Amino acid sequence: MKFGVVMFPGSNCDRDMVDALQNDLQQEVITLWHKEKDISMLSTKDCIILPGGFSYGDYLRCGAIARFSPMMQSVIDFAGKGGKVFGVCNGFQILCESSLLPGVLLRNAHQQFVCKNIFLKDAVTPSNTVLKIPIAHGEGRYFAGKPEMDAIQENGQVIFQYCTEGGEIIAAGNPNGAVSNIAGIRNKEGNVFGMMPHPERACNDALGNNDGRAVFNTLFGLKI
Repeated sequence: MKFGVVMFPGSNCDRDMVDALQNDLQQEVITLWHKEKDISMLSTKDCIILPGGFSYGDYLRCGAIARFSPMMQSVIDFAGKGGKVFGVCNGFQILCESSLLPGVLLRNAHQQFVCKNIFLKDAVTPSNTVLKIPIAHGEGRYFAGKPEMDAIQENGQVIFQYCTEGGEIIAAGNPNGAVSNIAGIRNKEGNVFGMMPHPERACNDALGNNDGRAVFNTLFGLKI
């Protein structure tokens, strides 16, 4: 599997993602410029990643302008053919703006930017493992209306939920007020994923944490 990391103006996490994939996870990575459309070097067995940051300065709304970049049309087509797409933080916001994922990311309930380690539980595989992953966002409160939430729950589209250090999925473990403590979801087809926490920032023991590797393993089967 190859990974293509999209670079938007204003993004500040693209290099973090490239570094984690190449140097920590030993994966082949190419960079994709937002003004380009060519992704012929990727097959539907590969993955395109929309990294975190502040694409286009977060003007209008987080991800609202990036959604109309030339590269995003190629990403939408790629996802429609079954290719994997993964959005982290601002990338998650872009996926929701592009309607590749349901719901929206709203201003944090406490109206403040939050930057800290939080705890997650994997909702995809049956496990009691609690992961410690960094977050850094001001608009990360996931919300979907009742019909959408009913469909998300019925289709098993929740992939990660915020929890306490002890693994309890309760309000005390929710850093932004997200509905149902949702930290990440996938589409119904299972090839588009989005999450607010930053697993690429937790892939190296030298940084004090490698729990992010488990996220890439869950989503892509990278046995690192």
